[in-house]
Amino acid sequence: MTRVIAVHEPGGPEVLRSEDWPVAAPGPGQARIRQTAIGLNFIDTYQRSGLYPLPMPFVAGNEAAGIVEAVGEGVSEVKVGDRVCYQGTPGAYAEERLVPAAKLVPIPDGVEDRVAAAVLLKGLTAYYLLFKTWPVQKGETILWHAAAGGTGLIATQWAHALGATVIGTAGSPEKVALALRHGCDHAIDYKKEDFPARVKELTGGRGVDVVYDGVGKATFEGSLDCLRPRGLLASFGNASGVVSVPDLGILARKGSLFVTRPTGVHYFSRREDLLEGARALFEAVQSGAIKVEINRTFALEDAAAAHRALEGRETTGSVVLVP
Repeated sequence: MTRVIAVHEPGGPEVLRSEDWPVAAPGPGQARIRQTAIGLNFIDTYQRSGLYPLPMPFVAGNEAAGIVEAVGEGVSEVKVGDRVCYQGTPGAYAEERLVPAAKLVPIPDGVEDRVAAAVLLKGLTAYYLLFKTWPVQKGETILWHAAAGGTGLIATQWAHALGATVIGTAGSPEKVALALRHGCDHAIDYKKEDFPARVKELTGGRGVDVVYDGVGKATFEGSLDCLRPRGLLASFGNASGVVSVPDLGILARKGSLFVTRPTGVHYFSRREDLLEGARALFEAVQSGAIKVEINRTFALEDAAAAHRALEGRETTGSVVLVP
């Protein structure tokens, strides 16, 4: 048996239950992982609430690091004793679990387990957005919402290292200061300033080349107003609610704009793409281009409190659960 945090019905953080579940021997293509650190992500809250439905009951969480304890038939990707991490595989809030071996990524020497668990999902999100969705070029100007969040702090540092001018938004003076220390050339307190007007001021009226928006409903139209003609809005999250676009004509009126709603499920469906992104991410971490901020740590048993803190905008950087 292993301790897990399970969800039996959709709802708020209170539906997260600490339970003992059995762990089977790994089958063909599987590995059993003893987990040492678990990453907290907004997608965990979407699945818990029912916004992204999963079959009930399920074990919450999508990202973790740990050690391979056993492997099933036909597994060649990893071996017993390897330090590994994974993302995008529900069931992470557990002391031990089975994971498809093809989803596992080796943790390089010199990278701690907690760092790997804190950075992989958020870092790969930053990777596909910055390198694939809109490949950022030196000299371009980008806007990143929630720049002091877990994904934001990683992405803004990476974009700065690529030579972009980085504008970030955040929700308090403390978060603005944090964003400015992590790659943002300019940071806007959206609670005090009209962020589209400020972006236009900072860009001399031109607008930015691309907006990366994980906030969703609250920032969608304002994000469109920040773009230059034929710019791109990459909407990759729903922290403030789901975006709906009933009138596509708005994109024409605001400058023949492009909008996309990407997800890592499609960018990393092939193992070679997953490993390519992970290599780029860990190289950026090891070089110092990305400094990972783990500002809150919770015991696995306190997952509900961690969800409340994340949804209440009480966190900055990454949050890790420890089994």
